[in-house]
Amino acid sequence: MESKRPVVVYGANGFSGRLVAEFLREYNVPFIAAGRSKARIQDIMSRVPGIETANYEVVEVGDSVDDLVKLFTGAKVVCNTVGPFIYSGPRVVEASLKAGCHYLDISGEQAWIREVAEKWGAKFAAKGLLAAPATAFMSAVSDAAIRLCLEHGAIDTIETLTMFKGIPTFGSTQTIFAVIQTDAHYLEQNQYKTWPRAVRYDAAVPGYIQTQMALAWGGFPQPVWFKDHPQVANVRSIGGLLDRQIMEGVAATEKMFEEQIRGLPKQEQERRLSEMANSVQGNTPPRENTREQRTIDVVAGRGSTDFVQCVTFGTCCYRQTGLIQAHIAHSLLHSAPRKVGFASAAEAFGHRELLKVLESHGLAKAKIST
Repeated sequence: MESKRPVVVYGANGFSGRLVAEFLREYNVPFIAAGRSKARIQDIMSRVPGIETANYEVVEVGDSVDDLVKLFTGAKVVCNTVGPFIYSGPRVVEASLKAGCHYLDISGEQAWIREVAEKWGAKFAAKGLLAAPATAFMSAVSDAAIRLCLEHGAIDTIETLTMFKGIPTFGSTQTIFAVIQTDAHYLEQNQYKTWPRAVRYDAAVPGYIQTQMALAWGGFPQPVWFKDHPQVANVRSIGGLLDRQIMEGVAATEKMFEEQIRGLPKQEQERRLSEMANSVQGNTPPRENTREQRTIDVVAGRGSTDFVQCVTFGTCCYRQTGLIQAHIAHSLLHSAPRKVGFASAAEAFGHRELLKVLESHGLAKAKIST
């Protein structure tokens, strides 16, 4: 009897899920493409380039913890692509732990990253398992760049800017709106401080003449990753899309939420935000084009007298996510991570290694200046 395929892509019918599958095929990693509709997944998988050479199976599964434990048991790695993660993440991470699987996801919501760190990190560590949320373009690339900067001076203060040009997927749009209801935090002297709500930030972006609009967008994962770091004490992260019209719309929604929705019951808040997200993006965007969908991560590091900056120019943020997921999943099948429990992708498998993988595929390249 054939042994169970070692990787489960949960949410394989989504835009990011199919890209994870595409790169798992490239790594020759057998996987299970799972989700709520077998017919939908089969249709999506049939369009993945080169999928006929992949070793995979399609499995329809319910979304209860028990259903997911049954699916995950016998596998080694779960790649969770079903968001918003503040809603759907808890049952998937719980099922992963119960099934004895390493857990990866493509989240970016700081509230969810904190929940994994504070509630699940020690439990995964006790079983020798990795729990690595936000194993994705936003914000794994800037995390790797931060760690590169720390090699170049006595740096204790970090600012990051993550921007991309492209069409947000349905899942990303739902997440963008879902995090509006959560508190966003930055790190000041290793303590969480709350960003002011509904505030816009102008950012000078290398390679662009005009300034870009950025938002705190839930706070980003970086302050959580460096919360107890022995060297880094201060972290502020902002970002958004290289499309002012979209950013103006998100900023207006944040303002409207504070004025009209925050006082409503939580369930009603979630319903209203989901409806607004649906009105913005209800369809699957086209496949990314490397000449159009560009990305940029800027990391500025300061110490008392030292300064370092790392700018990572890239393309196709969703393809970067698919590659990062597949690379870490493949690595977990062949070697133990450098850290178990809660950790970032760069912390678990090396920041230079992660940047090298992205560069080898022509998706991103980091440049350091001091």
